[in-house]
Amino acid sequence: MNPTVGTILPYEAPAFATQALSSPTALAAVLDHTLLKPEATRSQVIQLCQEAAQNRFACAMVNPYWVSVAAEALAGTGVPVGVVVGFPLGATLSASKRDETARVLKNGAHDVDMVLNIGVLKSGTKEDFELVRQDIRGVVELAHGAGAIVKVILETCLLTFEEKLRASEIALAAGADFIKTSTGFSTGGATVDDIALMRGVAGTRAGVKASGGIRSLADATAMLRAGATRIGASASVRILAELAGHTSAPPASTGY
Repeated sequence: MNPTVGTILPYEAPAFATQALSSPTALAAVLDHTLLKPEATRSQVIQLCQEAAQNRFACAMVNPYWVSVAAEALAGTGVPVGVVVGFPLGATLSASKRDETARVLKNGAHDVDMVLNIGVLKSGTKEDFELVRQDIRGVVELAHGAGAIVKVILETCLLTFEEKLRASEIALAAGADFIKTSTGFSTGGATVDDIALMRGVAGTRAGVKASGGIRSLADATAMLRAGATRIGASASVRILAELAGHTSAPPASTGY
């Protein structure tokens, strides 16, 4: 994992934010350019990848079916393919998550954003917490074995304050490279308060990804200043254009 921009460490939030916002190139390096809507077409996925390569985004994030298409489109660019696993509910079998992970890694994925089992976490016993850890660990072991990274989606809008703390700790204990706020498909997205909480738990141990509802430079700036080191957005091109001082930009790809 390399969640830094330049030489600034990710847990030094003010310095990291300042450097990430210093230029469109620096900001692009922390943006996961995203297209996850079910109606996304092949041509839209290819367009997403072309935008990711042109702007040097952190990755192009797609649904599992499109990983091989994205990998082919991004071949030779140095921009990795990101993919979601157990998405968007997190309620699939652990064996299914592992199988899905193995297949998308084989097809060329590098960033694996998995949804933890929200219902089991909220069931609240020590045994349940261990099951959640094992669920995450199974994906982490496969990804790390292939040189890939894992971002664990907590779906913070469905969790209490205590559950957010618990979920963050479990994900980190399981070896997550990032903890992430949201799928963008539930009742809410990233908030500044949740990012600050998650950064407080993660400290120097992992990155924090803000996703869901980030549509403007102001949104991205707020998340970075709160402690995010990666941002998932479908409006990535527009956000970069705002930073560059443009008053208009191409329409965002359809994602979250």
